[in-house]
Order: sequence, then structure tokens, then C-alpha cells
Amino acid sequence: MNIPANLKYTKDHEWVSLDGDIATVGITDFAQKELGDIVYVEVETLDQTLAKDEVFGTVEAVKTVSDLFLPLSGEIVEFNEELETTPEAVNSDPYGAGWMVKVKISDVSEIEGLLSDAAYKELIGA
Repeated sequence: MNIPANLKYTKDHEWVSLDGDIATVGITDFAQKELGDIVYVEVETLDQTLAKDEVFGTVEAVKTVSDLFLPLSGEIVEFNEELETTPEAVNSDPYGAGWMVKVKISDVSEIEGLLSDAAYKELIGA
């Protein structure tokens, strides 16, 4: 299972990559394996400011639909539009081409509440 050390994680299986006050968010390798083949990613919160843990979108797999929770408060400034035509990128490259949104962080202190790669591995029993 791929759990990159340079990322932060949530208990809801999202990953976060930080670049200044911009956070790139996607779902983890573990989450995409649990969901199965992803057929649709929906994010209708572009340009909205949401609080930490609010639903920012959904991911639809063959068997289920799952909410996506925002790991940090902020404004959704970008959606990965490639996922509209190739949602399977979330399965094949969850930490690269399968990223979902970019968020302009409004409260950097929330970063401290995210999990390290070691804490996330412990959470999922890896």
C-alpha cells in the first residue's frame, strides 16, 4: 500500500499536500482500493469557502457513493477537471493525476490536527 511520507492524512482517508497556504486534496490509496472502480467524481463547491470536515464533493464507485470531507477550512480554488473525463485516475494514480481539489487554507493551525504517514498507517493497520 502506497502511503507517501511527505503528505498529511485524515481519519476519513483524504490526503493533503501543502504548498504555502494552498492544500491539494485527494483520497488515499487505501480509500480508492476500498471503494473499487471509481466512475465519477463530483465537486460542486468550487469558489466556496467551507469549514474543516464539511462535505466538498462525492466520489462514485461501481458499488457505492462516498462523501468527500474537507481536511482544512478554506476556499476551494481549483477542481481537477481531468477527473470529469478520466475518474479512473483516482484508482490508478491517487497521489498524482487523481488529486481532487486545491484549497486556499483559512486557518493554518488546523494542519496540526492532520495525521502523519506513520499515524495513518497505524489507523488503517498497514
